[in-house]
Order: sequence, then C-alpha cells, then structure tokens
Amino acid sequence: MSKVVHRKKRLSSFKLIVLGFAAVIFVGALLLMLPVSSVSGTQTPFHEALFTSVSAVCVTGLVVQDTGSYWSSFGQAVILLLIQTGGLGVITVAVSFAILSGRKISLMQRSTMQDAISAPKIGGIVRLTKFSVQGTLFIELLGMTAMLPVFFHDYGIKGIWMAAFHSVSAFCNAGFDLLGTSSQPFVSLGRYIANPLINLVIMLLIIIGGIGFLTWDDICTHKWHIRRYRVQSKVILWTSALLIIIPAVFFFVVDFTGSSTGTRLLASTFQSVTTRTAGFNTADLTAMTPTSKSVMILLMLIGGSPGSTAGGMKTTTFAVLILNMVATFCQKEDIEIFGRRLDSHAIKNAATIVALYIILFFIGGIAISSIEHLPLLDCLFETASAVGTVGLTLGITPTLGIPSQLILILLMFFGRVGGLTLIYAAISIKQNGVKLPLEKITVG
Repeated sequence: MSKVVHRKKRLSSFKLIVLGFAAVIFVGALLLMLPVSSVSGTQTPFHEALFTSVSAVCVTGLVVQDTGSYWSSFGQAVILLLIQTGGLGVITVAVSFAILSGRKISLMQRSTMQDAISAPKIGGIVRLTKFSVQGTLFIELLGMTAMLPVFFHDYGIKGIWMAAFHSVSAFCNAGFDLLGTSSQPFVSLGRYIANPLINLVIMLLIIIGGIGFLTWDDICTHKWHIRRYRVQSKVILWTSALLIIIPAVFFFVVDFTGSSTGTRLLASTFQSVTTRTAGFNTADLTAMTPTSKSVMILLMLIGGSPGSTAGGMKTTTFAVLILNMVATFCQKEDIEIFGRRLDSHAIKNAATIVALYIILFFIGGIAISSIEHLPLLDCLFETASAVGTVGLTLGITPTLGIPSQLILILLMFFGRVGGLTLIYAAISIKQNGVKLPLEKITVG
C-alpha cells in the first residue's frame, strides 16, 4: 500500500494530464469498436476506432469514417461524450465530478487543475472550474436552441439531436458533423453555406469556446471595462480579432468569386473563424487557391487561446513572437504591451513551442507524402490540421494507410495535450543552480 501511495505522489501534474487523456482515448476506442456503435452492426477495426477516439478527445475532427452515416446513435453519443470531455479537459471533468460528490479538492488536484487550464495562480481554481463547466453547458444550450428551428425544419424530430451535437462540437472546436450520408459522406456544413443563422451561431460558438475560460472570467467580471482585464485577456481578444478579420478579407478577395456578395462574405468569414481549430467547412476546400491553403495552414498552426477548448500553438504564443520582433526592431530590451512588461521566460517558451509545432508538422507532412505518394502541400495541410487540432481536410485522410493514420494520431495527441506538457511529463530535470560561463553567438 505504501508503495502505491509513493508512486501516486511521484506523478507530476503534467503526467496526470497526459495519462488522463490517454485513458479516456483508450476507453473511447474500445466503446467505438463495439458492434452497437456502427450502423452496420459490425465491429470497427481498432485503428479506425482509435483514430476516431483520438480525434474526438483531442477535439480535432479528422475522421476516417463519416460520422453521420457510419456511426449509430450509440456511436455518435460516445463521440459527443468524448468531445465534451476533451473540450473541457479530462482533469476539469474529473474535478467537476469530485466537486459534485462533495469531496474536498486536495492541493495536488488544484495544482493539476491550474496546469490543465493554464491558470496564472492556484487560488480560486475551484471557483474557476465551476464557472467554466456551468458556462460551457449554458452556452451549448443556447447554441442548440438557436439552431433548433433550422435543423428541426430539415430533419424533423432528429433535428433536436442534430442541434445538440453540432452545438457541442462547435463550442468545443471539434468540427465533427452529422450531415453526411452513405451516398454523400464528409460534406460538413456545405449545404448551409448561405444560411446566416447556422453560420453566425456556429462562428460565435467557435469564437467563445476558443478564447479561453480566463478571458470569459474577465468579461463576466469586468463587463465593458476592458482596462481592468488581465493583460493576457487583452492580448487574446486583440489577436483573435485580427486573426479573424485579416484572413476573412483575404479569402473574400481571393476566393468564392462565383458566389453572391452575401454568400461570399459568410463563406470568407466562416473559413477564417473555423480554420483556427474548429474544423467545420461550408466551402469546398479543394477548390480554394494554393495561396489560400497556405494561409489556412498558418492559421491552423496558430490555433486558439490557452485554457480554451481549442488547440494549436495558441494566439498568445503568436502574439509574444510578433511583439518580440517589434521590440527587436525598435531596439528595446523588453517586450511592452498595455503598459506592462512581459517576462523573458514567456519569449523562450513561445519560441520553443513554435519550433516544436513547425518541426512536427513539417516532418509529419514529409513522412505522409513519402509513404502515400501524395502532393506535399496536401499532406502538410492534413498534418497542420492534426497538430493544430483543427479537423479541416482536403479529403485525403480517409484514404490514408495505417502508418499515416498513426502519424496523424500522434500529432493530434501532441496538439491537444500541448508540447511543453508532454516534454515536462516525459523529462524530469533537477536544477543544480550552477551557471556556466557566458558566451555570445551571432544570430541572424
């Protein structure tokens, strides 16, 4: 017994996060393998069930089987549960159950929770967890209610399930949809490209889910008094706004030229919003220009914000690097924004995260291109979608072999759990406090 307790104490919060996600993925894969999970009533191969489970828990949306036509109601319910667990975070869900059962939350659990949602301090973490869960369920209910008239009109009583599924999938930035049929699979939201209600509700759900729980807390606490927000919240809101507006204008000018102005505006804005980790699409991505696909790759790698349902490098990482460039150009020693100076440790972490994402995305794309003999740009699009936990695809994922699927599985897991979390979980280095002699090296 003492050995078991000792081992539990040795597990860091980073290891608990990684193991928690892995455990939920494995259980989800086993449930999806059951004959009752598929429409045909046959057992799904393990690698396909695992891919789907990873994609759902990592809120990605890449699939090898069409969600609407292949999976039964039971299978879809399992996928929805996995999406909700992955969107909130495995640790958040576990702590929420502990709170509901009346158990006292230990200091270790609070510390793990802090790392899981990227909270700046451990104080108030239980309150923030309750706020996050209650806010999530409330917003998903609002999204479901808003979309219900359209889905009920199109699908009858089944429209209730359709509205609920797509609301959760959108808020969690998952990108799973139920609109595909056996004759027309993998259609995403293409039939609603000109529907303002579906477009606006889905976009709002994606944005709200992707800005992070701490940003919500600031908005709900301080309302329109933006000056009182945390610097992180201000950076997230400004960066998110720019990353929506600028690409939307670009897509409007370059693509969708054959559509009416209203449809073109909706499609351009939707693709700008969804590209940063949501995974839905209303337009045919294969028909977009190579330039637009390259812009989408960059947006997918950036992703959403820390402590949110989204993945990717995160908006704050991108913002810190841009601000560092500005400071360097202006020959300033420190990064300054909103009357504050940023810690140099944030710059080092940002550079490390960007390097990790670019290396993995590029190596993964080259590997899949070599294995499958497919164009490199198409493969880089899929790996950026996987590591950014986006879910957008140019249609090649369902055709990939098992080795290529395994590459995407690893990239999705890395993208959701986080590069630094995985590294800290795998490597434990004790600092000895000794500093080596300083040496200068020329860069640039």
